[in-house]
Amino acid sequence: MEIVIENRPLLMADSISKSYDYQLFDNLSLSLYSQQSVSVMGRSGTGKSTLLHILSTLLKPDSGSVKILDNDIYTLKKEQIDTIRRSSIGIIFQSHYLFKGMTALENVESATLLSKTSIDRDIFEILEIESVIDKRVGDLSGGQQQRVSIARVLSKKPKIIFADEPTGNLDKDTANIVMDALNIYIKDNDAALFLVTHDEEIAKKTQKLYFLDNKKLNIR
Repeated sequence: MEIVIENRPLLMADSISKSYDYQLFDNLSLSLYSQQSVSVMGRSGTGKSTLLHILSTLLKPDSGSVKILDNDIYTLKKEQIDTIRRSSIGIIFQSHYLFKGMTALENVESATLLSKTSIDRDIFEILEIESVIDKRVGDLSGGQQQRVSIARVLSKKPKIIFADEPTGNLDKDTANIVMDALNIYIKDNDAALFLVTHDEEIAKKTQKLYFLDNKKLNIR
């Protein structure tokens, strides 16, 4: 008898809703699988970043559930969520939040100490920061700092990467370097990428593109 191995999603959001002074979105469902990349576009104020925060354990939805690696996140205790954040999730923001008094390498190492992983120095070459990795962060350009912050996230070896406008402050060539690095990572590590962006060229570098509009997610 043939044994069928089910391809279970790394992330599964079911019927999530969120409101502030008005309804941002309602009854959204989304799955994210190993080696899959998904992007979300939409006008400002439609809730793209809020959706990312909900999926990445940072914000509880008004209703619905979010499962990461079969863990129903918002039913867990804070300590359990913190463990999942450290071991399984990587979040990339538009701002890099690096330690300015440290070198680029020391910044990357700080993440591996918490996650108990080792640095894959190939990522420095892929992100084209190998020549500046021993320099202090304050001596780097903004684009180099952003790529160091991405190397720091990837060095945690997360199973799901959440990226909120990770290329928003980058020129086109550097943005393409970043997207190539993210796509290489998820393929080599059986991971997944959830990306929020205003840049359609960047969004098209993912396998599936959604547009958040009228409180719903629609395939673009």
